[in-house]
Amino acid sequence: MTKGSEITPLELYARLMAAWSAESSSRWRADNPATGQCSVTALVAQDMLGGDILKTRTPDGTHFYNRIGGIKWDFTISEFDRPTPFEDLPSSREEAMADTSSAQYEALKTRLGV
Repeated sequence: MTKGSEITPLELYARLMAAWSAESSSRWRADNPATGQCSVTALVAQDMLGGDILKTRTPDGTHFYNRIGGIKWDFTISEFDRPTPFEDLPSSREEAMADTSSAQYEALKTRLGV
């Protein structure tokens, strides 16, 4: 599946929930699968749906998410246990990739069939 395919953000979210694993994040937890998945997820979501990668600062470091068709989508918001303010700072694929690894990126793409 590539950018421009017929998948919707909600369909991607359902697939991501099943695809996140310890292979796609060294911080993955069974009780909160989104933990540590923000950068790799933002990259794959951009691959599949286009749009921009955004970021915000949190007490635990930089958090990445997407803007797709002018709408903000944070597929990994469930990793937080408290309200998170969004600065909507522009980011890049390079910055998001620096927060993950090629192996984790490839693992998530493979689990999604991308």
